[in-house]
Amino acid sequence: QVQLVESGGGLVQPGGSLRLSCATSGQTFSSYAMAWFRQAPGKEREFVAAITWSGAGTYYDDSVKGRFTISRDNAKNAMYLQMNILKPEDTAVYYCAARSGTTRNSALAYDHWGQGTQVTVSS
Repeated sequence: QVQLVESGGGLVQPGGSLRLSCATSGQTFSSYAMAWFRQAPGKEREFVAAITWSGAGTYYDDSVKGRFTISRDNAKNAMYLQMNILKPEDTAVYYCAARSGTTRNSALAYDHWGQGTQVTVSS
């Protein structure tokens, strides 16, 4: 069983940066594909970025490509999302997720979820 805990959210001005972290427990972290999703009020949960178990492959939604960077440190059982040039439309609760096997961009494909961390982009 994998347990996920997000941190690093907060209030930031447009154009600012935040770094989200996802700490995990469990001995098989390095075998899981990981992803970040987000959900704004009144909207469905949407894919943000994903990373393969080795970290060699990364994938992004077009809305964040060039601004966000996903990474992981298997030695620390942790995953990160560096968010730069933040926009008001990035405001959402951000969730980390894990699944066995390859990366997917559908929330339905992920078995393990954190509780979420709020990111608010506002002046």
